[in-house]
Amino acid sequence: MKKSTVFEETYNKYLTRISDIDLLPRAARLGAELAGNALIIPYYEKPFRISIDGVFDETGKRASFAISVVLFQYVFSCPASIPIAGDWVPYREFKDAGPLAGYFISNTNKIIGTTFEGNPEALQYACKKLGGHLLDDDPSWDLSVAFDMLPRIPIRLRFNDKDDEFPAQCSILFRQSAESYIDMESLAIGATYFTGMLTKG
Repeated sequence: MKKSTVFEETYNKYLTRISDIDLLPRAARLGAELAGNALIIPYYEKPFRISIDGVFDETGKRASFAISVVLFQYVFSCPASIPIAGDWVPYREFKDAGPLAGYFISNTNKIIGTTFEGNPEALQYACKKLGGHLLDDDPSWDLSVAFDMLPRIPIRLRFNDKDDEFPAQCSILFRQSAESYIDMESLAIGATYFTGMLTKG
């Protein structure tokens, strides 16, 4: 079976599932806005419309499959109440992250570290371009930047440039509550998407 066919079948399954969900009570818990029978959810600050018709960007174009998966799963996983945010933790510390931990590091931390090694100024510029907010919260890192993947899923990017002993290091952190809002595969997809935006130049 062709990959595109598999994607379309999965997408249609998500449409069937979301048609059985009352979106109204989930709006506040997800930090979303209601627009008729749809939710408007910002994904890295870009608004997307989610409804029984699918996932669309602000121009009315259907979102990519990867973006759609993340947003559908965000809606599906909506907790019954807003959980305590908890500490900042790396992806590997989530209880269901084990099978994907290696994938996550290879497709996020390592790529960002390699891309911006020796050029933290370029990383800072790229972060600002994506709407990141520079932080001064941890002196052990050369650069610390805040982003919002989704309304209830903030992330922290931290970066140390190479020195005489170590190569450049990057860490992406999430609040512990992230696992209450989304599955680990979708969280990894979201972070990989972020890495692509950051490094595409």
